[in-house]
Amino acid sequence: MTENWSVTVDHLSRHFGSFKAVDEVSFKVRKGEIFGFLGPNGSGKSTTIRMLCGLLLPTSGTGTVAGLDITTQAEAVKGRIGYMSQRFSLYTDLTVVQNLEFWSTLYRVPPEDRKTRIPDFIRLVQLTGFEDRLAGDLPGGIRQRLALACSMVHNPAVLFLDEPTGGVDPVSRRNFWSIIDQVSARGTTVFVTTHFLDEAEYCHTIGLIHNSKLIALGSPAELKSDSMKSVSVEILCSDPVSGLDSLGRNPLVSDVSLFGLSLHAMLQEGTVLTDDIRMALTESLEQDGQNVRSVSQIVPSLEDVFIHLIEQNRKETVP
Repeated sequence: MTENWSVTVDHLSRHFGSFKAVDEVSFKVRKGEIFGFLGPNGSGKSTTIRMLCGLLLPTSGTGTVAGLDITTQAEAVKGRIGYMSQRFSLYTDLTVVQNLEFWSTLYRVPPEDRKTRIPDFIRLVQLTGFEDRLAGDLPGGIRQRLALACSMVHNPAVLFLDEPTGGVDPVSRRNFWSIIDQVSARGTTVFVTTHFLDEAEYCHTIGLIHNSKLIALGSPAELKSDSMKSVSVEILCSDPVSGLDSLGRNPLVSDVSLFGLSLHAMLQEGTVLTDDIRMALTESLEQDGQNVRSVSQIVPSLEDVFIHLIEQNRKETVP
């Protein structure tokens, strides 16, 4: 039933001449859901968001946002959404309260509603005590919380956040996501892009786009369990950078990547990590002068999943 969905996308495409920026993408986002839209730079994320925000008409396909058609009701869509970009775009010479008053006026929030709504949002985004501070004097993490409040002061049905925590310290990032959880709990649908895969764990559903196509869709748990058909292994060795190349040549391994000071490798499909396989991987690295401390099976991280899916998609699309 359509009333359960805040965003629907059906075979949505956008072409620029012969270039397909978005190629027949389809997904749905439930009301009140936190939907993570992830993918490498140039994959089609921004073009998709621009279409959903009524800023760019699709070449083909259909989509709705807050029940409005993005092709025939693009102007009306703009009034039902909030948008926050990575780049701070508020007025630095206005105070916190003045910025909120300005944006509530711009969004035509009735004056009587502003009296309660502005203090409510100040509490929600944890800006109590900063009301009279100039926006330009706020630390980065607090600036982003102000930008979030301004983007939703009109109570939008859908809130688009484009890499909202870029350049923000880890503690501020965690606080920001705590606020996003509260926004979602209030019934607002949150559509977010991020390059931080630990943040993607907070999303209810994740869509992964690569080379203009949606290549995976599901909850973080579903993507980990359903997308990985191979055993994931963590290897601790003396030089993981050179070990990356060594394992990449090993016929037992399908994919390998750096993960902090360790290596995460995926074995060929159907291969089980037996003692013999563990020994073969160890000997392969030791022949290249490595000191191998451990080889152990692990639950794949979202980073492992995304690297695997993107590499798999790349191999399938290369002639």
